Amino acid sequence: MSNASADLLKELRIDRSAPLPAPNKRKRWVFVAIGAGVLATTLGAWVALGRDKPIEVKTADVVALGDGGSASAAVLDATGYVVARRMATVSAKITGKVREVLIEEGQHVEAGQVLATLDPVDADAERNLASSQVGAAESQIAGVRAQLREAEANVVRLNGLVKQQLVAKAQYDQAVAERDSLRAQLLTSQRNARVAGDRLRIADQGVDNTVVRAPFAGVIIAKAAQPGEIVSPMSAGGGFTRTGIGTIVDMDSLEVEVEVGEAFIGRVQPKMPVEATLNAYPDWRIPGEVIAIIPAADRGKATVKVRVAIKVKDARIVPDMGVSVSFLEPGADKQQAQRPQGALLPTNAIAQRDGVKVAFVASGDPMVVEQRTLKLGRALANGQQVLGGVSAGETVILDPPATLQAGARVKRAQADTEQQ
Repeated sequence: MSNASADLLKELRIDRSAPLPAPNKRKRWVFVAIGAGVLATTLGAWVALGRDKPIEVKTADVVALGDGGSASAAVLDATGYVVARRMATVSAKITGKVREVLIEEGQHVEAGQVLATLDPVDADAERNLASSQVGAAESQIAGVRAQLREAEANVVRLNGLVKQQLVAKAQYDQAVAERDSLRAQLLTSQRNARVAGDRLRIADQGVDNTVVRAPFAGVIIAKAAQPGEIVSPMSAGGGFTRTGIGTIVDMDSLEVEVEVGEAFIGRVQPKMPVEATLNAYPDWRIPGEVIAIIPAADRGKATVKVRVAIKVKDARIVPDMGVSVSFLEPGADKQQAQRPQGALLPTNAIAQRDGVKVAFVASGDPMVVEQRTLKLGRALANGQQVLGGVSAGETVILDPPATLQAGARVKRAQADTEQQ
């Protein structure tokens, strides 16, 4: 047993003098290739995440010269609304039931055009009665005239007989009295006929009152009544009676009404040029002129109302629109007509590449840089006039780094974003 155990231990002993087996070269190259791939992937991810990271820059918007040129000429700014000097809620002159409405919102109407009609049954009945009364009065006149002719002939005949002493004088006097009475009756009948004619004309007016017409040319901005409703020129209790058919506005009478603080009203003068900007169209500057300063102050607001005429007629200008008004120095409206063309670019947005003046325009999401060659005009107090290369409304990079190139990704600086 001891010899067997000794033999087994000898078999388990490692022979260090024996030569090592030759390594497998193919497996070694596989491990090398795997390591190289992992290294390349790591380097690519580092480049993608590090090198292409957006550059933080400051930006500004390019504006048209017209947008920045009037500020220096303005002596006062105020806000107000577009108002119409001629605006009316059209109603019927009588109380009645609406039969037909011929208007819609936005419709242009002319002066005297029919807007609606009322049920004319009552008015027609009144007119028919007045017409019958006129006929009766005229018939009465004809009967009295016939009797008067007979009485006049009887007086003439009896006058001859009285001279011949063939009839009594009393009979002649009775005939004269009858003739004079018929003459008075004829005069009364004629006056009654005139009254009946006047009543007929009033009845005709009542029929005409069932037709509602436009008092002036304008645009319908509200349709208030529908067929079948009761309308009245006066408000009735219960809320079941309409007081108007519709509202019409004369668009040629539009103007601006602004409120100016008492402390600054001295800067405003009649005929003073202004520049109005509608809140709905902030890039559209409308020339105007001060019409009048209303001689009354608002005690609660400490303001004075100023009326401003609009020198441009446009369908986009409608009542109750909000508007900002810049009161300009005298002659500033002529200076605005001579403003230089082009865009206004901040001076620190201009860079030089290869001896050429350029600007970097950022657009898209994420923002990508595009290099533009500039065509410069004259230098201005608040920037540089640019005649080509960039347009109003585009975003340019301020103080572009020397390493910035076209195609680079950028993002707005945090402070720049908060200001915007």
